[in-house]
Amino acid sequence: MGIMESINIGANALKAHGLRMDIHAKNIANIDTPNYVRRIPILNATEDISFRGVLTQMKNDVFGVGTLPYLQGGVVFNGVVEDPTMGEKLYAPGHPDADANGYIRSSNVNAMVDMADAVMAQRAYEANLAVINITRQMASRATEIGK
Repeated sequence: MGIMESINIGANALKAHGLRMDIHAKNIANIDTPNYVRRIPILNATEDISFRGVLTQMKNDVFGVGTLPYLQGGVVFNGVVEDPTMGEKLYAPGHPDADANGYIRSSNVNAMVDMADAVMAQRAYEANLAVINITRQMASRATEIGK
């Protein structure tokens, strides 16, 4: 893997985890919004790096039998899904969103879960930022060696 591929993987991860943090921040901001449905970010690996996927790739590689395939790696943001759990029913007959019986649905956001997920996203973001900085330092030192 070259230096530019490493920086590209880190940049894609920064983008994905940044979007992940935005979604958790929106969830936390709407914790008291009636009928708000919690959104869950979906992140996937860019390649199939499971044991089965690696074996399949090795099997299909005619010239590289017995060697590990070149895996780019990385993460990609694949959108969001809505949390299927229902919020608590609250009796509020004067509320504009109340149904015929006078009930509204509270938000299904759990602040503790979203805060924990946001902290994990922040740490992943910081780790990928460190990878980019270390790669940049390696490239800088390599150019100094070549002088």
